[in-house]
Amino acid sequence: MRISFYGAAGEVTGSCTLVEAGGVRFLVDCGMFQGGPEARTKNVRALNFGFDVRGLDFVLLTHAHIDHSGLLPRLAVLGFRGPIYATPATIDLLEVLLPDSAHIQEKEAEWQLRHQHRRGKGGSPGGIQPPLYTVIEAQYCLGLLQPVNYGETLRAAEAVQVRFHDAGHILGSSWLEVTVSGEGRPRRLVFSGDLGMRDRPVLRDPEPPVPEADLLLIESTYGDRLHRPMAETEDEIVAAFQRTQAAGGNLIIPSFAVGRTQEIIYILADLVRRQRLAPLKVYVDSPMANAATRITLAHPALLDSETRELLDWVAAHPDKLKIEFVADAERSKALNEVKSGAVIISASGMCEAGRIKYHLRENLPRSECSVLIAGFQAAGTLGRRLVDGARLVHIFGAPVPVRARIYTVGGLSAHADQAELLHWLRGFHTPPRHTFVMHGEAGASATFAELLHAELGWSGVTVPRAGTSVSL
Repeated sequence: MRISFYGAAGEVTGSCTLVEAGGVRFLVDCGMFQGGPEARTKNVRALNFGFDVRGLDFVLLTHAHIDHSGLLPRLAVLGFRGPIYATPATIDLLEVLLPDSAHIQEKEAEWQLRHQHRRGKGGSPGGIQPPLYTVIEAQYCLGLLQPVNYGETLRAAEAVQVRFHDAGHILGSSWLEVTVSGEGRPRRLVFSGDLGMRDRPVLRDPEPPVPEADLLLIESTYGDRLHRPMAETEDEIVAAFQRTQAAGGNLIIPSFAVGRTQEIIYILADLVRRQRLAPLKVYVDSPMANAATRITLAHPALLDSETRELLDWVAAHPDKLKIEFVADAERSKALNEVKSGAVIISASGMCEAGRIKYHLRENLPRSECSVLIAGFQAAGTLGRRLVDGARLVHIFGAPVPVRARIYTVGGLSAHADQAELLHWLRGFHTPPRHTFVMHGEAGASATFAELLHAELGWSGVTVPRAGTSVSL
């Protein structure tokens, strides 16, 4: 068996692992790198990957986030024609996310060309990065997706059986149990994907792992820290609302369209229900977030009981929480004319693209406004610079002073924190023979690997480097 690490090794994004075993070759995830110029360089290198795409038998996808799925269309461009297996909810989300990703890339290339013309360089496209794939290519890739329900046994190849288990991270997210035969005794591989927190709004809790595994790939996004308790998080949100309301400004919430937006809506509704917040008018200004919310409501069986109860309350009290899902661009632009009292949830969550950049451009220079950062901000992103206290940022190439109050709310992450990761790992009755700590910045992964030795007494724990392979 050979495992090759092409992404999310020593960093958070770009998840992509190649497995060669049992006479087959398959990928677990094929994600886009995110986080500034270095990420763009890595995505360009992925124009040809580092392996024979046509020789892949199939792909297993843990969930729909772009850092796990965003290069799937690139596989198809290069000739991959096999099945891509994912849960039905993941497929529903990808039908929105992948064409949108392609659309953003096409628009970015168009912007670069216009910018080049304005600088007087004529019509030569030299130096312009073409899209990794087009909308048409993304739509073609969707035709390769095949649904697999939680708990169903999939025979992906003669020697490979797969089961998808609820990871509680975002709608449809999974951790994978893969059994490979054909080379001596069957071996069990577990891929955590991204794990969620227990007792959190909206989704069901992550399913515990299988008792034993020969190989484990475990995420470590928050392997070196703990999230704030939900009670403290609610206090911070209430304080941000009250401060902004008193100052007469707007509250801007950059939010991941899938998962985080729905969780924020839940928390705001619950705070209104408990009378910790006055009745609210909230604008959700993200076509993707709007679509993701519709898809979430279309899968009620994947929601926890508390969320279903809150949905009933909101329906019975339409005057308490009014939500406008902003669709067209003109309405979005009109929100920039609102100078006070607006609560705007917009994507992207790391402030790198989408309508959020327009709202930040208009509101960051105003000291009466506030920005509520409610999720992980990768190194190199605009969101990370705001969290790190930048007093001047650049948006659309122009300098923007940061006078608004920046609130960083640490308790809303969709990722399990260090304690929750350890809780999940204690579900193994015996330590896996080989454990690879993935999907974390280098320091977080190293800290978590050391913790597996110290807290759980595990051996055979490794933090792999990107581009390396291991034979087992």
